[in-house]
Amino acid sequence: MIGAWGSSFRRTQVPLNIPLTLRTLSPSRSRNVASQSWPKQPATADISDSQIAHLAAKPLHSLTLADLVRQGRPPLTAEALFSSANFTLSLLPIRLAHRIQALRNLPFIVVSNPHIARIYGTYMHSLSTLLPYQERRITTLEDEIQFTEVMADLVQTHSNTIPVLARGFLECRKYISPAEVTKFLDEHLRTRIGTRLIAEQHIALHLSSQPHSKEGDDVSRNIPSTHIGVIDTALRPAEIIRHCETFVSEICELKYGVRPTVIINGQPDTELAHVPTHLEYVLTELMKNAFRATVERGKEREPVEITIAASPTAKSPSPDVTDLNHVNPSPGGVGSPLTTNSSIPCVTIRIRDRGGGISPENLPNIWAYSFTTFGEDEALDISNGNIDALNAISGAGGDSSSLAGLGYGLPLGRAYAEHFGGGIAVQSLWGWGTDVYLNLRGLNQDLTAFQ
Repeated sequence: MIGAWGSSFRRTQVPLNIPLTLRTLSPSRSRNVASQSWPKQPATADISDSQIAHLAAKPLHSLTLADLVRQGRPPLTAEALFSSANFTLSLLPIRLAHRIQALRNLPFIVVSNPHIARIYGTYMHSLSTLLPYQERRITTLEDEIQFTEVMADLVQTHSNTIPVLARGFLECRKYISPAEVTKFLDEHLRTRIGTRLIAEQHIALHLSSQPHSKEGDDVSRNIPSTHIGVIDTALRPAEIIRHCETFVSEICELKYGVRPTVIINGQPDTELAHVPTHLEYVLTELMKNAFRATVERGKEREPVEITIAASPTAKSPSPDVTDLNHVNPSPGGVGSPLTTNSSIPCVTIRIRDRGGGISPENLPNIWAYSFTTFGEDEALDISNGNIDALNAISGAGGDSSSLAGLGYGLPLGRAYAEHFGGGIAVQSLWGWGTDVYLNLRGLNQDLTAFQ
């Protein structure tokens, strides 16, 4: 079943947030109240429409895992940190400008909604904060530290934007079609994933390196680690599955009084390079749906079976992936294309439940934003602050905001899965159960190059 549970239990979890010890920007920095032609303009440094148009006209860089590990394993030298900072600075203003332009292209009545106007103001503030840094390269430790402080502040500022957007579009549903919302959000959320990842990667590299620190500091010690910033180069999906199982099981038992068991089979020792918090979000969403369907159908004694399969390095792809290569990838379809490349490590995770499957009338809509099995009154109740049990899971963020019940969980999970070339496909056997296939892709280069 699609949707979230209606429990009032709250849990705070901050996704992908580095334990920042950096001071935030002074509120007075880059402040200059000025009248602007566009409504809801925030009080930030001057930024002209021509600057936004110029940046928005530039193509977006397609982010890869190799981009994120290009500087090597921490601790980095000062020169490597400068390179990371300048790479980050070369990408973020363009990405922010693209989103500002996309927001401006929405109907005026939609942008005037307080929630969506707030997001517009946040992006304008972030772009105006970064533009002064584009005028010069970062070549000193002082500049790098200051830039990282700015990044930390901006990451925190954008931590709650998805739930705010969700509420804005829910309130504007009379003025914009579902197809337009889906098109906008698909592009917006996919861009946001990469933008946030770029910023957090540099922050993580900074905190794990800091060549300016003293010899005795922990960050200066060469402690072996599988992480390069926020990337775990030896991520074991089985461990993430068990972590998500614990969380979802506790919520399930709180709501229903019972919990299904989880069986992991296949190749549980499989490893690949990936972003742990991305995988955590996707698996939590998929397991939440499987648990809910299983319990509500009265099949709680039937285990949820999760199979992990690493694609062979030979030319032939795994059978599960081959069978799903032709699944319709459109928003109204049941999945995204799962393709393989013999040079790229791939892992497929199948989640199988006996929850009765997805009804034929609901199946075409499961990838549409704001589609949920909650009723409209329940969704509006959640939008007004009555938060679901599955509060801020990674990617959503915030202490008092949630996507629960708003129909964003599954399409957002697909966006995370597809960001580095993976995907999600759903096969439903109505009256019996559902198989969900999650395909992950790692690095296509030998990790020894990044030692």
